[in-house]
Amino acid sequence: MEALISSTAAVAIAEIGDKTQLLTLFLISRYRKPWPIVAGVLLATLVNHGLSAWLGSWVAGFIPQTWLPYIVAMSFIAVGLWLLVPDKDEDEGDRFAQYGAFVASLVLFFLAEIGDKTQIATVILAAKYTATLQVVLGTTLGMLLANVPVIIAGQWIMARIPLAAARKMAFLLFMLLAAATLVGALWLQ
Repeated sequence: MEALISSTAAVAIAEIGDKTQLLTLFLISRYRKPWPIVAGVLLATLVNHGLSAWLGSWVAGFIPQTWLPYIVAMSFIAVGLWLLVPDKDEDEGDRFAQYGAFVASLVLFFLAEIGDKTQIATVILAAKYTATLQVVLGTTLGMLLANVPVIIAGQWIMARIPLAAARKMAFLLFMLLAAATLVGALWLQ
């Protein structure tokens, strides 16, 4: 259960102001069809984060168990620092516009997640927790918690969210995850 809750919180907060959230805003303003966009975001996230969690679990199998908490903690710190850097809106939407809201959302969201902070966080969380399915479900739920309100309320919400404060909250969350990982590692020794 800890893996599910930590994964949900980490991704929901990290996603605020992320390029995929800006992409979501673009998609809803272009198509104005919320449910196909939600379905595209959901499927893209499940596939992307499923592969990421599998990779994290696989990598964790090769790293000596005594090293793993320190690598994970340093990774949490790196992602936390990365969260402090604002994303830019990268518009690739014109290429996929002809395919409709669902396909455009699915393809663009999947591509936007490759190498994204939340994908890296999913790899790290899966390396930390042995509950890979809970990590995938948690990161997917976190992604939906951050993006569905944007899909439903769009520009109204985006005009009222202080992105700098959201990035700082996400940074603090990842620093807490790093600290908890280090404390847990030291406690077990």
